[in-house]
Amino acid sequence: MAQRMRKRDDGRLTVMASVLHMVLHVAVTMAVTIGVSIGISAVISQAQAADKPNIIIIMADDLGWNDVGYHGSEISTPHIDRLAKDGRELTRFYVNSVCSPTRASLMTGQSAIRLGITAPMPKITPKGLPLDLNTLPDYLRRLDYQTALVGKWHLGVQKPYHPNRRGFDSFYGNLSGAVGYWDHVHGGHYDWQRNGKTFREDGYVTHLQAAEAVRVVRSRDKTRPLFMFFSLGAPHLPNEAPQQAISAYAHIADEKRRIHAAMVSELDTAIGRLLATLDAEGMQDNTLIWFMSDNGGLTDYRGMPQVFYRILDSAKWIWGDDIPIRFIEFMRTNTEDGGADNTPLTGAKGSVQEGGIRVPGIIRWPAKLPRGAFDTRLSVLDMLPTLLEAAGGPSLPVEPHDGRSFLAALSGAKTMSPSPFVTEAFNGTQAIFYEQWKLLLRPDGTKFLYNIDADPIEMTNLAAAQPAIVARLEKRLAAMPKGENLAVPLWKVARDPDEFGGVERKPPLAELYD
Repeated sequence: MAQRMRKRDDGRLTVMASVLHMVLHVAVTMAVTIGVSIGISAVISQAQAADKPNIIIIMADDLGWNDVGYHGSEISTPHIDRLAKDGRELTRFYVNSVCSPTRASLMTGQSAIRLGITAPMPKITPKGLPLDLNTLPDYLRRLDYQTALVGKWHLGVQKPYHPNRRGFDSFYGNLSGAVGYWDHVHGGHYDWQRNGKTFREDGYVTHLQAAEAVRVVRSRDKTRPLFMFFSLGAPHLPNEAPQQAISAYAHIADEKRRIHAAMVSELDTAIGRLLATLDAEGMQDNTLIWFMSDNGGLTDYRGMPQVFYRILDSAKWIWGDDIPIRFIEFMRTNTEDGGADNTPLTGAKGSVQEGGIRVPGIIRWPAKLPRGAFDTRLSVLDMLPTLLEAAGGPSLPVEPHDGRSFLAALSGAKTMSPSPFVTEAFNGTQAIFYEQWKLLLRPDGTKFLYNIDADPIEMTNLAAAQPAIVARLEKRLAAMPKGENLAVPLWKVARDPDEFGGVERKPPLAELYD
């Protein structure tokens, strides 16, 4: 009997061993299968990410046409020059005449006139970029892009308009038009934040923005493409730069120009840090970089008469530093402290002459685009459709927009006609480009027509000689959709001006509308 029991136990053990072997086999097989599946998924994800370019828009603020080395400037910009050498120099690239309109057009592909955003948005503006519109990062997120804004926003300071609610996964920088480079203050408010929360730190703004751009690139999800809007504050007012950078331009006699040159050099160094990081991460070939300025450079071409200063000094002696005087000084700063150079173009920031709206522009995408100058006119309105096509989403449903994709022309696959472009300065002067023509129409009805191909410095007004062309372009202007004007009355701005830097005396902007 004992022998029979041992055999029975042995049999049971054999069965149990077989079952255990089967369980282990299944478990190992599943583990291997899952592992392989995970590995395959990771490879597929990385392959899909590799198919789409990383996209980085580098926007300078108030950079003049003759503020870059590759245009012959006395300012040293080796890293921007490298982009121009390795990419496609956009010799006829147009934007709006001031900051908020250009940023709004970039985000939506719509003209400033259609958007109703034709002036800089002060901090007291109750609205911002219209909430019913999708933005470029909204669209790119649908294409599985991770999205980041580093730097200046200037499209609304109230909570619904913040970048994190307008398509950006992360935001680091300032909501307003400009802050002091060392104190990070705008109009009495501390304006430096990370993702909606005030972020207090010391440092020169351009250095901090560069460090954040590098951090975003290094910490990205490598299985997904990256979109970063690197929206630098330089060389916008106030004129502030590290002394070492200023000393490098001791040979420039004009103090404003000397500090401006130092700010541009710091901007260029920041771009160099980003380019070096892209190289170190192996991203340079499949990263589309679009470099631009938001408008033409600010110069002192709008100097005020001496009687103005005598009145100002008398008022300060009588009333002290009250709010109206602060506003007058703010206006003087914006009209006289600029150190940019737009030569040989006419005009400057705030103008729809060439110096205000034709800016340095470069696209570099080594994997897809050849090197060399691109001489066909295109504008900020063409950026959204061009970038969406590059990202693989040309058929993505988008709101009506006023530009078109130039990717085929930039790649050399076909020739395209110049981009039509319409813009409006905040003084009401409108400009429209069509074929070789440019029409300026002032609010008082004065008209200026230029063959802008033959006359880029706008010397010869052909309006009287070409009435049919003027009439045709006026008709096009009149047919343009026009949005609600979001501009704030000047008297309201005068009560609470947007000074760049100064004493912090009010709640931080990130917390102002909690």
